Amino acid sequence: MNTTSEPPVILITGAARRVGAEISRHLHAAGARLLLHYRKSALDAEALAAELNALRPGSVACAPADLGDVAQTPRLVAVAIEKFGRLDALVNNASSFYATPIGSIDEAAWQDLIGSNLKGPLFLAQAAAPHLRKARGAIVNITDIHAEFPLKNYPLYCAAKAGLLGLTRALALELAPEVRVNAVAPGPIAWPEGPAAADFDMAARNAIISRTLLQHEGSPADIARTVHFLLFDAPYVTGQVINVDGGRSTYL
Repeated sequence: MNTTSEPPVILITGAARRVGAEISRHLHAAGARLLLHYRKSALDAEALAAELNALRPGSVACAPADLGDVAQTPRLVAVAIEKFGRLDALVNNASSFYATPIGSIDEAAWQDLIGSNLKGPLFLAQAAAPHLRKARGAIVNITDIHAEFPLKNYPLYCAAKAGLLGLTRALALELAPEVRVNAVAPGPIAWPEGPAAADFDMAARNAIISRTLLQHEGSPADIARTVHFLLFDAPYVTGQVINVDGGRSTYL
């Protein structure tokens, strides 16, 4: 990503909380200007923007969008251009996550899980592509180690993330040589919230950690540092996925 002139502008989806918020703080600390996307977490997004703007006034803005609605993705890119005049990078972090055992999958789950994890990133990348080409920018997709190693009772989520992994490599081909496209695949980083939390009680967490080579869970900062590397420090890397999982994917 070319950072030789004014500070780069990065659009981060699902930026208001958890891993997305840590990515936002880390990239902002590196000097980037940010557009923070959110779907429902308006208060969290606005609080994070206020926190970061207090450090560097006018450097962060927020914008809502349902990434499953194709009509909303071009508008999200347009907001970045209106606010900052350019777009240098896209981080597709937003993701729904919950169990869909076979026999329980319905159209609503399909629209939500495919929409947030695959459809949204595709159409957002398409809308952003002209600006990213001009900036010789980059895309980082947040996938999952379960894109390659499926998680029982989560077939739809795993399929969506597998699609995003394939999309990463396809976009690297389509957007080369101007735009680099890579992925970060988290392992046990931030335990699920909401309905999925019940599947990851303390016993389940301990079982996962016991099969992780480094024998401890990671942190959102581990993902943020890897995103930073791919955006700022990896000019000859594209079409790749980095598993940030403590070695879990070698021992599944």
